[in-house]
Amino acid sequence: MTYTPVAYNPYDFANRRHIGPSPAEMDEMLKAVGVASLEDLIEQTVPKSIRQSIPLGWAPLAEHELLDRMRQVASRNKVMTSLIGQGYYGTVTPPAIQRNILENPAWYTAYTPYQPEIAQGRLEALLNYQTMVADLTGLPVANASLLDEATAAAEAMTMAQRSAKSKANAFFVDRFCHPQTIAVIKTRALPLGIEIIEDMVENLDPSKVFGAIFQYPGSYGHVRDFSDQISALHEAKAIAVVATDLLALCMLKEPGAMGADIAVGSAQRFGVPMGYGGPHAAFMSCRDDLKRSMPGRIVGVSIDSRGNKAYRLSLQTREQHIRREKATSNVCTAQALLAVMASMYAVFHGPKGLRAIAERVHFLTTRLARALKAAGAKVSPKAFFDTITVEVGVGQTGILAAARQEGLNFRKIGSDRVGISLDETTDERVLVRILRAFGIEGVPPHRATLGFPESMVRETDYLTHPVFHMNRAESEMMRYMRRLSDRDLALDRAMIPLGSCTMKLNAAAEMMPITWPEFGSLHPFAPADQAQGYAEAIADLKDKLCEITGYDAFSMQPNSGAQGEYAGLLTIQAYHRSRGEGHRDICLIPVSAHGTNPASAQMVGMKVVVVKSAPNGDVDVDDFRAKAAEAGDKLAACMITYPSTHGVFEETVREVCKITHDYGGQVYIDGANMNALVGLVKPGEIGGDVSHLNLHKTFAIPHGGGGPGMGPIGVRAHLAPHLPGHPETGGKEGPVSAAPYGSASILLISWAYCLMMGGEGLTQATRVAILNANYIAARLAGHYPILFMGNKGRVAHECILDTRPFAEVGVTVDDIAKRLIDNGFHAPTMSWPVAGTLMVEPTESETKAEIDRFITALLAIREEIRDVEKGEIAAEDSPLHHAPHTVNDLVAEWDRKYSREQGCFPPGAFRVDKYWPPVGRVDNVYGDRNLICICPPVESYAEAAE
Repeated sequence: MTYTPVAYNPYDFANRRHIGPSPAEMDEMLKAVGVASLEDLIEQTVPKSIRQSIPLGWAPLAEHELLDRMRQVASRNKVMTSLIGQGYYGTVTPPAIQRNILENPAWYTAYTPYQPEIAQGRLEALLNYQTMVADLTGLPVANASLLDEATAAAEAMTMAQRSAKSKANAFFVDRFCHPQTIAVIKTRALPLGIEIIEDMVENLDPSKVFGAIFQYPGSYGHVRDFSDQISALHEAKAIAVVATDLLALCMLKEPGAMGADIAVGSAQRFGVPMGYGGPHAAFMSCRDDLKRSMPGRIVGVSIDSRGNKAYRLSLQTREQHIRREKATSNVCTAQALLAVMASMYAVFHGPKGLRAIAERVHFLTTRLARALKAAGAKVSPKAFFDTITVEVGVGQTGILAAARQEGLNFRKIGSDRVGISLDETTDERVLVRILRAFGIEGVPPHRATLGFPESMVRETDYLTHPVFHMNRAESEMMRYMRRLSDRDLALDRAMIPLGSCTMKLNAAAEMMPITWPEFGSLHPFAPADQAQGYAEAIADLKDKLCEITGYDAFSMQPNSGAQGEYAGLLTIQAYHRSRGEGHRDICLIPVSAHGTNPASAQMVGMKVVVVKSAPNGDVDVDDFRAKAAEAGDKLAACMITYPSTHGVFEETVREVCKITHDYGGQVYIDGANMNALVGLVKPGEIGGDVSHLNLHKTFAIPHGGGGPGMGPIGVRAHLAPHLPGHPETGGKEGPVSAAPYGSASILLISWAYCLMMGGEGLTQATRVAILNANYIAARLAGHYPILFMGNKGRVAHECILDTRPFAEVGVTVDDIAKRLIDNGFHAPTMSWPVAGTLMVEPTESETKAEIDRFITALLAIREEIRDVEKGEIAAEDSPLHHAPHTVNDLVAEWDRKYSREQGCFPPGAFRVDKYWPPVGRVDNVYGDRNLICICPPVESYAEAAE
């Protein structure tokens, strides 16, 4: 007998680990869809005229091969003790937080908490973050969170402009702000016509500005009280912004005590590794009367259907998806996972622990300054916290070289100074090495002598809420983090079928390298020869993304999708200016484009002209042509999403691109739906000039409960010279983010994804994503209307279920979304892009069993709606209206017109592993009317329960 070996390859990551349905399951799904093969489905779905001719070419790596490759690449990075400062510091991530938050899929696979009932755990952690920021900055309201310190400062500038009573059009920037912050502010100001006055604080003329930003402590170490300047600004009806450091504020007078209106900064040094630039949570806090102008997400406290305390995102009517071109910011992604880490760092250490860390850093710095002065060095400033500047004259090169011999990086300032910033990781041995670099042996003894005037000592308490005073035994911390994660529904529990948000597998092997010290411990401004591993990874990822998209160059700087849109439009503007066509300022945006597009266009000073949709959901080409002709030589760009946000491959995409080009405009193709294109269609080949890619969607970076994200932009060759630059790496144009490569450490996740999938695996993932969506559409047809389909009756990678007819009998899209929670599912995207609908995107990662469970749940919900339609139960008495059902509902007195079984264990729900939401339906109106954005006092919990 001839032995036949198995054909199964257990190391085939794409088909065995990443792609959910097995080949046999795909055959069953294809039968339900009514096609003979996967390729037949793709031919019916994707227009042949736009299909790419050359397949993606690289071979895949198995998981163990990937980790070997990553180890080799990591070894090319050189981990030094970076004392460069400039907003980035060494920190100690408590292992309990690293293991239980950063490396825990219960935290990193969650989605933005738009469905608050299933996000109570991370909402509490983010409320802790807001409380921490508000307490430390001395301002009553904080958000959670922004992308990085530099973009937070730019957001503060535009917030100041719309809030100030001053009629001035200039913004003052303290020359001691971090260079990258100044550069990003200037980038933001240019298209908005804001004049930037960069000068010494002493030269501030409040009458000439609508606002000013001060760095505290300054980039070169200066600690000074800005109370007088802030008072003068207020007299001139201007707004005062202070960019600050949370650790310093554990010792120093807080911005609120100086009268500041807004405070911004980074929470990086609260336990979040530098990661060659990110991701890190930036913060913003403000006066109470400015809170409705604040960008980003704000967690608030409300009540649920039983009157119990419940958290939610507040003031959501400001979301750019709703306000579109009237939005004041395009912020979409936050840095939720990193904000959670920073908040847990504060819980872990408490106010005494944070004060102790701050004191230790400060007193080490005073010892260093004392030793240098004793040796005759000229040290400034007189008042400092953790950073000093040493004049070294012509010896600068030698000092920097001697420091590197000691394994240290100092900051090069001008041609004759070096900067040294100490941090939590600095110890006696580091101090010895620093002084050796200056030729000084030994260190002076410890003395608790302040390096700043006593008038600058903080006098107010902070972190007084009980959560920051809990028993900090690791057992208690571990249980607290577990309790919070158990309240949430993340991708590690169930499918999250969000249209346009692509919640796919975030494989463990992709995540592992980001916490290796060789990647996590690098300062973003470390010398290039110390980051050769990063250079290799980023260069190869760029090459692969160019091959995938058909573009010629990529900028990896934008650290969110919305930031990518903004950067892409700035690149288009710079191109027009270079050709003497700076007058082009009209941007055509179809109704079907992604929600942040109009807000991004507004941010770069473009005038948005909205293009209609045809009845089938496509761009109305006649209306597009007419509006392009009307714009004429003022047409700057069009922004389209492909496939459209309606979930369809439009046949006319090349025509839309050609019309734009005929009038001299550039085509921006939003990459939000790239999961339907990879390996099948290249946006750069169908007429696109620039696209951003949501790496936190298509390319497997996890959503992290609302961030981190990355939105690098690809461009055709003619736009490449106009991509974002950076003061640390040169470049013609201004930067859009604080670090040269944005949140560099998470680029490794997308690179690992591409390496393990291989070109063929990526293409198969796209095909299966389209199959899964069409399978759902086919199974639900006849039960729910499918709103838009292609001319052959197919959807792309997502489908829109029209639930508006049910409103006639009193059942809303909200009712269906909340009822899905009882089934153990996150709802699809609600009421967008069409109000009263559900947009479903299953992704390729979901197995047939999970998709069938979801379909079962929706079919059962449809039967409950039929009961209402037939008059068997009133809508307000049905389980739909009372959803979601909690354990409290189950055990309380039951007076409802349906059984406990039907209410709490509907079809599709697990019984043994049932997910129980911790709160009932959250009252959004109450939360906005009674806005509470910091941890409420414990007694209020009891009041809410009563």
